[in-house]
Amino acid sequence: MAQILTFIGKGGVGRSTVAIAAAHQLAEGGQRVLLASQDPSPVFGQLLGQPLTTTPQAIVPNLWGVQFQAPELMATLWDEEVKEREARYLRFPILHTVYGQELGIFPGMDAALALYTIRGYNASDAYDVIVYDGLGDLTTLRTLSIPETGGWYLRRFRKLILESDLGRTIAPFIQPITAAVLNFNWSWENFAEQPSQEAAEMLEEGTIALADPKRVLAYLVTTTDASATAIAQYYWGSAQQAGISVGGVIWNQTSPTPEQQTAFAPLVQTELINHGGDWRSLVGKLPNFGAIDHIPQALTIDVPARQVRAFLPGFTKEQVKLTQYGPELTIEAGDQRRNILLPPPLKGQPVKSAKFQDHYLIISL
Repeated sequence: MAQILTFIGKGGVGRSTVAIAAAHQLAEGGQRVLLASQDPSPVFGQLLGQPLTTTPQAIVPNLWGVQFQAPELMATLWDEEVKEREARYLRFPILHTVYGQELGIFPGMDAALALYTIRGYNASDAYDVIVYDGLGDLTTLRTLSIPETGGWYLRRFRKLILESDLGRTIAPFIQPITAAVLNFNWSWENFAEQPSQEAAEMLEEGTIALADPKRVLAYLVTTTDASATAIAQYYWGSAQQAGISVGGVIWNQTSPTPEQQTAFAPLVQTELINHGGDWRSLVGKLPNFGAIDHIPQALTIDVPARQVRAFLPGFTKEQVKLTQYGPELTIEAGDQRRNILLPPPLKGQPVKSAKFQDHYLIISL
């Protein structure tokens, strides 16, 4: 499995320049690298010095590049995934007259399609690292956290339907209806169990990968401009809410003040000075992306101590909200919510106390 490496920060701080330099640095170090851009315009190719296509192509030894185009990704997903599953589950497929090449793209779908495509490249074992140059903002964080968020929706709403009065009312009709139209004979007790289990396993695999910095890792890119720094801090905290490890901060073109460096402790900090926006001069000067021992864990659950610790840098106590509905805890910070599924010994236990200390929300149960 490959490591997915991405860069986040305010627009215009040089994320794409750093991504290209990082891809070259990793490739020169002997790793097989795929540089994937979500920018469909020619700009990324101009910055790279070589136009990219929707098929990975060799750039230099150990480095390939690809440019995502949402309409083509949609057509591939429709033909290879949606229709394949339809044929697997339905006795009489109904989507054969709808073609992927005619489907439009709704807002936000391009990011989800990019994640689906990255998952495929990751599973191919053709690459050691996938450098993903996405939008570099909350959209990128939410895209990468789809497995965790999707797992929560699947878990909660399937249980809700199965236990509802509506579910019990239609239960007697499930077996004859499914036997008539599906390739499976479902009863209410095992309704949609196989596809639900397949989806749950895929989402769980993604959630486990998300929590492992060897699999998914982000770096902040910023300048010393006050707004750029503030956004970088905000994205740092938001990444923790999304379950994504942040390995360090890259100061581009400028040197930070001691106060700015302190604000990003304990992250590894790298300064890139006087390079004129040329990625070639940055190769070899970027951090060691394989060094992950210093990264604070976004979430730790100590069962014997009956304590949950959530790392939330970039937020103040007033910006963090803790709620408890049912068996899970919900942490809201900034524009992100995170639902925490507690282990069996702590499941359903009420919150006794919570405090915000040294960037950590510490919850006692």
